[in-house]
Amino acid sequence: YGKNTIKFLRLHREGKKHFVKEVEVCTHLRLTSVHEYLDGNNSFVIPTDTIKNIVLVLAKKNGIPTLEQFAIDICKHFMTTFCQVAYVKTYVQEVPWQRLHENGVPHVHSFICVPDGIRFCEVEQCRNGPLVVFAGVKDLKLMKTTQSGFEGFYKNEHTTLPERNDRILCGELFCKWSYGECRDIDFDCTWNKIRECILEAFAGPPDCGEYSPSYQKTVNCIQMCILSKVPQVQIIETVLNNTFYNVVDMTNLCLTNNKEVLVPVETPYGSCACTLGRK
Repeated sequence: YGKNTIKFLRLHREGKKHFVKEVEVCTHLRLTSVHEYLDGNNSFVIPTDTIKNIVLVLAKKNGIPTLEQFAIDICKHFMTTFCQVAYVKTYVQEVPWQRLHENGVPHVHSFICVPDGIRFCEVEQCRNGPLVVFAGVKDLKLMKTTQSGFEGFYKNEHTTLPERNDRILCGELFCKWSYGECRDIDFDCTWNKIRECILEAFAGPPDCGEYSPSYQKTVNCIQMCILSKVPQVQIIETVLNNTFYNVVDMTNLCLTNNKEVLVPVETPYGSCACTLGRK
């Protein structure tokens, strides 16, 4: 049991310059006893309101140096404070605030919300067990307008999809990865490096791109790029929800539409998923 959707903004001031972290936290516990379920005995139960207040107090006392460290602090607090806690799991996701720049100059106290993917992390620990740290990005919308196709697929009497060697590749990406031993990891630097790997593998070189024969191959390229460049990552789960676009037929309007005006196919949409890890 636990507390979901604990939302708050942590403001940190260094003179005139301000720093913000707005997060949503979910924390769940498993106790050594099940009397609250079987007998209605609540003597071991930590109220969910108490869970919420602990999260807020830790944010006040420790700040949020990184999402991962904040989640680790929460897990450690419950493990060290309450002997009846057998397992704790904490999920933290961040609102994507970025510092506002005016004519290239960073503003000291103004920010803009940029929807370029939501960073999140998840930390869990069993009593006398290792601390397990996951991190990730979700709702990252990506598109490339060429260098993508889909050919040579299986066909039977139900197949109506034509083969294409030049199409728009567009989708919403979810990536979640696990770290090994969490010693001396710069979580911010590592997360940014992984995000760069995702964009690099999806798009290819900036002057020419790289051909994608399928959404599945693109997902695998993203995972292989991350595993090859970020040794801290052990396992990575990736889901790509696809958005398809159809070319508008403008012959009745006496116009030739050479893939210049397209409409998205809202539903149903495709999806592919893969989990890849080191040996």
